[in-house]
Amino acid sequence: MYQQVLDPVADSLGWSSLVAALPLAVLFVLLGGVRMRAWLASLIALAVSLAVAVWTYGMPAGQAFLAGTEGAAFGFYPILWIVINALWVYNITVTTGHFDVLRRSFASVSDDNRLQAVLIAFSFGALLEALAGFGTPVAVTSVMLIALGFQPLKAAVLALTANTAPVAFGAMATPILTLGKVTGESSDTLGAMVGRQTPILALFVPLVLVAIVDGRRGLRETWPTALFCGAAFGVAQYVTANFISVPLADVVASLVSAAAVVLVVRLRPRPSVRPAPVAGGAADEPTPGFAARAGSGGERDSRAEIARAYAPYAIIIAVFVICQIGAVKDQLDRATRTFSWPGLDLADPTGKPLSLPTFNFNYLTTPGTQMLVAGLITMAALGVGFGKALRAYWTTLVQLKWAIITVMAVLALAFVMNASGQTVTLGTWMAGAGGAFAVLSPILGWLGTAVTGSDTSSNSLFGALQVTAAHKADLDTVLMAATNSSGGVLGKMVSPQNLAIAAAAVGLDGREGDIFRRVVLWSLLFLAGMCLLSGLQSTGVLGWMVP
Repeated sequence: MYQQVLDPVADSLGWSSLVAALPLAVLFVLLGGVRMRAWLASLIALAVSLAVAVWTYGMPAGQAFLAGTEGAAFGFYPILWIVINALWVYNITVTTGHFDVLRRSFASVSDDNRLQAVLIAFSFGALLEALAGFGTPVAVTSVMLIALGFQPLKAAVLALTANTAPVAFGAMATPILTLGKVTGESSDTLGAMVGRQTPILALFVPLVLVAIVDGRRGLRETWPTALFCGAAFGVAQYVTANFISVPLADVVASLVSAAAVVLVVRLRPRPSVRPAPVAGGAADEPTPGFAARAGSGGERDSRAEIARAYAPYAIIIAVFVICQIGAVKDQLDRATRTFSWPGLDLADPTGKPLSLPTFNFNYLTTPGTQMLVAGLITMAALGVGFGKALRAYWTTLVQLKWAIITVMAVLALAFVMNASGQTVTLGTWMAGAGGAFAVLSPILGWLGTAVTGSDTSSNSLFGALQVTAAHKADLDTVLMAATNSSGGVLGKMVSPQNLAIAAAAVGLDGREGDIFRRVVLWSLLFLAGMCLLSGLQSTGVLGWMVP
């Protein structure tokens, strides 16, 4: 058995934290500074984490390597299993032409690309996050934006920035349910608390999107619609998470926010001059074929074709909702197999066995399999033959080849850091801040998601630690645990996993560093706001917001 050590460097938690942070520092420097390809940067950072685990923490090399293999396996299943099948469904709609119909339907709502960015990246992306999560909304919405005339880099930035406020309730609230499991707190109470933090973030995200598209002019001309969309999303997310159903929070919020945009566009007076399709500089002018591709050249789709274009997403919603029914979920869960990863025997610093070597193979309840089922039904609904569907699946795998390597390497890195104790060292060092930990708590969640690319994984890594730190600092345990998830959503846009998926989707393989530099400041700005909110909620100023 390997027992973790918190302070292997000179018996100092501070010095040990500096060494434990090396793999993360290497990863982000290689991505943002050196502009190295994400898969290569991730593999180098993985090697650094293995070196730190073996030579600094004294972890047996065999166990460190096995922890990495478990992380890589977890990266493929369930995370990549979800993304691959979700993108496969999208590629099926591309091959049948129904994706073009769907895109024209979105474009018909408004000819203002600033509002199209809000509707597609934020509202539609939130629906995809609610149903599948794990990078799916970034991949699909970025491609939709390109088809509407956005340049690839800007499309990726918009998709990543929008994929924030909905993340905590993504994949039918999987991060919240996981947080409840590792902390022992009620998932309903945790969901209610997160539903009192991320809705405030949602208020500002659409404003940032129009600013990215068109700068100050975009804010000046479209802020009422963007603000109304964010407010509608936030209110719906708050009400659903607190009074209806935590797993359905994003489903309801996404539909309400989309309806809000459509309502404002329909009620406002139409401008006499058509606004520029994409503003913000010559580099972002639409491609020559924009008018034809967007359907502005007179092409009209029948109601039946539009209904068929929306059918895949209606099917996805139906499949996921049915699988969330208690009796159905219990039956599906019977097929779950749980086993210990071979060769891993780990204990925390107190000698208590770690649950990290336990691997759950829930092949029927995972969103990836449910997405596969939805894809099979979509084949029948759209009249797609087996051969064409199989070719679309191969296209998906080729499209994601570098992202697959990146995700598996990053998750291997996360598991090595977690198994060796590097992650616990960093978290314990931050927890030593006492009452000020309420301000630092979101950073811990941000760090976890930035490394793993998953708010669910971040909650698994740091959820219990947040509760322990809350007890030590006499802070509310529900607030600190929920803040880990709320802070984690802001690490999503800078995680190598999401950067790789975005780059692969828009055809910018190898330029993950360029995307990273465009989104990191927004991520840090939102994080600062969440830190302020968490700090105030731990005091009498906003303490009334804690359930």
